[in-house]
Amino acid sequence: MDSATADVSAPGRSTAGAPRPGPSWPARLRSPRLDPYWLSGVLFLLYTTLSVCRHRRMLTMSWDLGIFEQAIRGYAQLQAPIADLKGPGTNILGDHFSPVTALVAPFYRAFPTPVTLLVVQAALFALSAIPVTRLAARLLGRGRGLALGAAYGLSWGVQRAVDFDFHEIAFAMPLLAFSLEAVVRGRWRAAFCWAVPLVLVKEDMGVTVAAIGVLMLVRLRRGGRDRRAVALAAGLVAFGLAAAVLALGVIIPGFNSGGSYDYWNKLSADQGPAPTIPFETASRTLLWTLLPTTGLLALRSPVLLVTLPTLGWRFASHEEHYWGTDWHYSAVLMPVVFVALADALATAHDSRRPWLRRYAAQLPAAVVAAACALSVSLPLYSLTMPDTYRIPPGVKAAERLLDRIPDGATVETDVGPISRLVNRCRVFWIGDTRGIDPDYVAQHRGDGRTDADLVAEAQRMHPGAEYAPVGNEGGYTVLKRIR
Repeated sequence: MDSATADVSAPGRSTAGAPRPGPSWPARLRSPRLDPYWLSGVLFLLYTTLSVCRHRRMLTMSWDLGIFEQAIRGYAQLQAPIADLKGPGTNILGDHFSPVTALVAPFYRAFPTPVTLLVVQAALFALSAIPVTRLAARLLGRGRGLALGAAYGLSWGVQRAVDFDFHEIAFAMPLLAFSLEAVVRGRWRAAFCWAVPLVLVKEDMGVTVAAIGVLMLVRLRRGGRDRRAVALAAGLVAFGLAAAVLALGVIIPGFNSGGSYDYWNKLSADQGPAPTIPFETASRTLLWTLLPTTGLLALRSPVLLVTLPTLGWRFASHEEHYWGTDWHYSAVLMPVVFVALADALATAHDSRRPWLRRYAAQLPAAVVAAACALSVSLPLYSLTMPDTYRIPPGVKAAERLLDRIPDGATVETDVGPISRLVNRCRVFWIGDTRGIDPDYVAQHRGDGRTDADLVAEAQRMHPGAEYAPVGNEGGYTVLKRIR
């Protein structure tokens, strides 16, 4: 008898019905059920590192981060979400209906820095990978599920959005992913509950909510009638459309100083013919959306219907930035196309066509390989470069110069200094102070402009004021109003 046997058979102990020891902690951590969460954690670290490193090197792309920080700062102070960068006193709810960003306010109150917004965005993007990976693993098995989850997390649409500072669409990502996962699994109430809050993300999301309701009706028609589910789906269609009409026709005009929705002019031209999207541009955007991400197999799934509202308003616009694959505009398409791919793969395995079954069997590996290969030319690749983690001397010098602007000052500036000033100053966009003479002007010195040129420009914009240079560091010049 060995020692283990002697131990359990010792006098006074009964072996009958003794519970078996559970799996060890290392075994529990390797459980397939945790795969989506481990993947989400890795993606969160990648996204956060990318965003924060860009911020530390003053590589902000646009004024959007500053606009959202101003609005969230207002929420954090229990005040109106005023974004002076859009014009002095502009209520952001009169520009876009995105009250969901108020959820960031408690975190910003504790950590009043633009980094808070970037970390929250990274967390939301990473969170959206959980339902995509979980659904794919349930339908296709552990390995293929992880492959699709990784391909989603590395997809070009997500990477472009992470790289583009902060935007409200970060909240749409997990809501869309969880709702569509529930639709594919036939969990109608959960699909409804995850879809409804999308109307608080942005005014156009109401039509996407309606599209999810249409998708539910299509799935219900295939799987048999369920009166309660049909009622939920129909209610979602009506609710989404009503929310879009209310936001566009009542709420936004009510907060807008001009009493209208300013972005209607992106759909029509005031003077002359408006540009329309070239066929080759539309084709290229559609191919980028479907080919490297899904190998076009997503076209077999009705889930793809949910992409139509977003593609529709982008292609109907005459704003060229909406047409392409840059910026953040394609991010909300990524959860849709990857859920559609998982759904299409699940049905393709039962196809009567041998070539389709073989194609479907190889596609998960192909899409994750494509995502990795494309990443060489996408933002996450910068994490492999040592310079990504170094702050250039010019940035440190520019920060020292901007630190000379006192807290609470009014500042007129361009893109670069915004993220260093919004959390402690009242910041306006250069040339849009609408009669306010700011205390300071902070500008990039590009195009060979001298201090005298910048002083003359400031005084042209503010005829009643007089400005003098404070300093010139890191390619930036700061002027102070002296009269």
